[in-house]
Amino acid sequence: MMGFMELEARRLALQEELDAAKEPTERSRMGQFATPTALAVDILCYANAHLGKSEKVRFIDPAMGTGSFYSALHNVLPRTRIGAAVGYEIDPHYGTPAAKLWEETELDLRLSDFTRAKGPEDAGKFNLLICNPPYVRHHYIINGEKQRLKLRTRESCGAEINGLAGLYCYFLGLSHAWMTDGGLAGWLIPSEFMDVNYGLSVKRHLLDNVTLLHIHRFDPNDVQFGDAMVSSAIVWLRKEVPSPDHQVRFTYGGSLQEPRLERLVPVETLRRDRKWTRYPMKEGHEVVERPVLGDFFKIKRGLATGNNNYFILSADEIERRELPAEAFKPILPSPRHLADDEVRGDRMGNPVLERRLFLLDPPWSEDQIRKCYPKLWAYLEEGRQQGIANCYLCRHRKPWYMQENRPPPPFVCTYLGRTDTKSGRPFRFILNNSEATAANVYLMLYPKEPIRHTLKDNPKLKRKVWEFLNEIPPEAMLMEGRVYGGGLHKLEPKELGNVPAEAIDELLLGTKGRRSERQGDLFRLS
Repeated sequence: MMGFMELEARRLALQEELDAAKEPTERSRMGQFATPTALAVDILCYANAHLGKSEKVRFIDPAMGTGSFYSALHNVLPRTRIGAAVGYEIDPHYGTPAAKLWEETELDLRLSDFTRAKGPEDAGKFNLLICNPPYVRHHYIINGEKQRLKLRTRESCGAEINGLAGLYCYFLGLSHAWMTDGGLAGWLIPSEFMDVNYGLSVKRHLLDNVTLLHIHRFDPNDVQFGDAMVSSAIVWLRKEVPSPDHQVRFTYGGSLQEPRLERLVPVETLRRDRKWTRYPMKEGHEVVERPVLGDFFKIKRGLATGNNNYFILSADEIERRELPAEAFKPILPSPRHLADDEVRGDRMGNPVLERRLFLLDPPWSEDQIRKCYPKLWAYLEEGRQQGIANCYLCRHRKPWYMQENRPPPPFVCTYLGRTDTKSGRPFRFILNNSEATAANVYLMLYPKEPIRHTLKDNPKLKRKVWEFLNEIPPEAMLMEGRVYGGGLHKLEPKELGNVPAEAIDELLLGTKGRRSERQGDLFRLS
């Protein structure tokens, strides 16, 4: 049998060949992102340091691919220590060639779906599980699969996985039944579970059903998978009940063996905190009564049209098609087309911008349009022929061309951004002095009552609020948001609402009173 260095070289060549033979969109849909060799070896070296020196290793990888972890296992451990090795691979495109590659080794590669496999009896369980599970988003889990996965996961470990969770969350829960008591598991998974709502059930499992040992989060600017825009983490756990005073090791940046930052965080602290990506940068989540943006603003995502190319038209296109102006309302262009952070309005309320766009939102019924506006009716017919009327959003609207109710917001915030901009600010707050609404590339900030009346009567105060919004430290917003591979940061409405707003509180109230006092105090503003 050839040496494992030669086998690994053949595996890498095979991986490249198989990836090239498959459409990138298909690999993305199935969550097939191969683990780089150096990272696989680093993970197995770490595992070896946490295994008993004399115990035989029973290894399993529930999502084998071509076998990067199995190859690293042999790179790190002498063959005499490997008591058993099992792999599962659902896709024969990868599984069949991999089985051929490893046929002269002890690997039992099963070309089947791990989520449907029956867990072994006690004697056949595994003390080392290493896996990079498929990152399949929830909307690709169809035809009753979610219900089956939820039921099987509940039976395996008791966890109630949220319906918005990706496939990797089910893999983590299902594997519980395959591990020996005290067994070690290392999971290479997207770090988003640490912040998002669907991750709560995963975090409960990690805190209650097993001992969570260590979470290493990679710097999002150092993308582990060149073809996947995800921020990655390695989660280490033991299948044993945690002690009451247990502390979890959090590391960040650098490598698994040599991280850039490190901190021990008590389990009880993690139980109280919904966002884990603040560790190890922060010692703990400060639970204090302080003003946040959500106290002053109702924050909503901009409207989703269903098809921006169809529903958003330029002034020239509207004129060329001779469409009625009354069927449109102004809408802000995407952030890249806004050179300034202030949008002025003309006498009609339209934005004074070089790129002037308008949203199709007719106030009339189909019968009225057909009778009175033949050019507009012809344009709607084009939309039907293109299938736009039957897209998910449109077919759930009556009539299909009617848009969400999103009045012009006085302030908008970009909800995606990077820290490597010239300003160093990943998010921009824009003062909207026009009557334009905004699409879902923005978050819309609507002042709550009675602040709305206060700002309406005092334009100078409105501008001052905008200036204070832009003075919010970037790290305060980054701490509430989430991050993806390549350093792309994102803020959801609730996350923006949790951003501290002491400066705005002082500006509007002249006091740092409790939240319950805040709204009433505003009536006393001159």
